[in-house]
Amino acid sequence: MAIEIKKSEFLKSSSDHTQCPPAQLPEFAFIGRSNVGKSSLINMLAGRNKLAKVSSKPGKTQLINHFLIDDTWHLVDLPGYGWAKVSKSEKEKWGAMIHDYIKERKNLINLFVLVDSRLAPQPIDIEFINWLGEEQIPFSIVFTKADKQSKNKTQSAVAKYRKHLLKFWEVMPHNIVTSSTTGMGKEEVLKFIGELVKTGKY
Repeated sequence: MAIEIKKSEFLKSSSDHTQCPPAQLPEFAFIGRSNVGKSSLINMLAGRNKLAKVSSKPGKTQLINHFLIDDTWHLVDLPGYGWAKVSKSEKEKWGAMIHDYIKERKNLINLFVLVDSRLAPQPIDIEFINWLGEEQIPFSIVFTKADKQSKNKTQSAVAKYRKHLLKFWEVMPHNIVTSSTTGMGKEEVLKFIGELVKTGKY
């Protein structure tokens, strides 16, 4: 059974993993290329329109943003990667911040990697997913914006992803198809989080 988020509050923004809140609660982080619909998905999960700031400008999230959910776990909004219009040095700084957080955060239970379901597999996403595998970071792929196309096209896109990833992986990583507009995938994501929180293994 899926959990229902009843209480969500912003905790803090950090520019470095060492500034993050104490690593005492299970943590679930969300990341993806700029403009993939990350803030919209977070707001959909929390049932709040403005928990995470939605921007039409890619690269708006520049810090590690922590939210406390139902006083039992952290939801983390990580900076997007990809084609945000920032300087090379800024991109490198974000890259180091993201990598350090992912590798050093001991209470990170699962990283949700968001990819646009309308696009063919993007090299930057594949590279990132493969890096997570090499580092043995637990993660799930979240296909976003499924409402923007037919169900058949979404299924075809997921099949293409599977075919591409099976060049590197023995099995397709855990994945969920979502839409922030229709609420598709909300129950599945929250059920997955709820089961992991319940195990208490962190």
